[in-house]
Amino acid sequence: MKKIKTWWMSFILLCGLTTVSCDNEDTPTFPEQPETTDPTGGYDMTGFARGADVSWLTEMEASGRKFYDSTGVERECMELLRELGMNAIRLRVWVNPTDGWCNKQDVLVKAWRASKLGYRLMIDFHYSDEWADPDDQHKPVAWQDYSFDELQQAVAEHTTDVLSALKAQDIDVEWVQVGNETRYGMLWDDGFTDYDYSDAANFAQLINAGYDAVKEVYSEAQVIIHIDKGNQPGYYTGMFDALKAANARWDIIGMSLYPGEDPDNKNGLTEWQPLDKDGNTWLQQNDDCIANMKTLIEKYGTKVMMCEIGIPWSYKEAEAFYTDFITKAKAVEGCLGVFAWEPQCYGGWEGYHKGMFDDDGRPMSSLNAFKR
Repeated sequence: MKKIKTWWMSFILLCGLTTVSCDNEDTPTFPEQPETTDPTGGYDMTGFARGADVSWLTEMEASGRKFYDSTGVERECMELLRELGMNAIRLRVWVNPTDGWCNKQDVLVKAWRASKLGYRLMIDFHYSDEWADPDDQHKPVAWQDYSFDELQQAVAEHTTDVLSALKAQDIDVEWVQVGNETRYGMLWDDGFTDYDYSDAANFAQLINAGYDAVKEVYSEAQVIIHIDKGNQPGYYTGMFDALKAANARWDIIGMSLYPGEDPDNKNGLTEWQPLDKDGNTWLQQNDDCIANMKTLIEKYGTKVMMCEIGIPWSYKEAEAFYTDFITKAKAVEGCLGVFAWEPQCYGGWEGYHKGMFDDDGRPMSSLNAFKR
């Protein structure tokens, strides 16, 4: 007998209907569900955030991907992840993606599902129609010809629009990223910082436009500025010194950490190893990242969070990697949590090999780290 509840099955079908077309005028509808006084299902969803970015989930479901527990029983993914130790969900937002996935409506569907399971929620604004990362911070097509003043207004309006839609459904939001992996700014070229961080004024103004919009809708939400390479402190002190000088506002410094290179590139070794460019092992990279956290907390008087972490699922020491990092992060006063990036991915979904499910859609032992 399957453990997926009837309303979840209806919801999965509904997700496909509401997100495949997903133009910005669509309004998702939500199935009725039994009233409950405890959406957490009795799980402890407080304290240190043990999170998962599952932004691909509705697209995976629409493509026919299914999820199973360790015994092979089909399960709803978010419900299963909660049982496996997760207490928080992170969702990315694109402005007007060509296929609709990760637009406002799709995010609303996933956030609604997460909230009904008692998850805490992080919303990750990319301010782009597609991936925003250190190499790509492209403006949405609709914003291409905006003046800088119009860009600031667009950031504020987009942030307000998405968050207001969530709030209208009584969905609480605990954290909001204003930009994604913005190592050199966002909304290029206007919000580019220069590689030596000599000019972060425009970037700071764009951040503040998003920051103010967040606080207007969710006054208690914590705003995150997020960059990658958490084990390389020079990027962080360079960026945040420049942002502080430019009067940028933030509550949390967010990080990414992905040890090593792509598993298809063995760097001349007989088997793939997660070595960085200096030959440091994953253990050293973990230690460097933890040391960086402590430095940032002391230097800027701010909290920190690991917003994205991952290692190839086939790596034999994957469980040891996650366990080591989470154990050390929890011991850092001022570190609020750790989020695995798309742990539900399997079978080479979109070419991503750092999920935490095997090729049969079952959870792997690396997820044990999130029960700690």
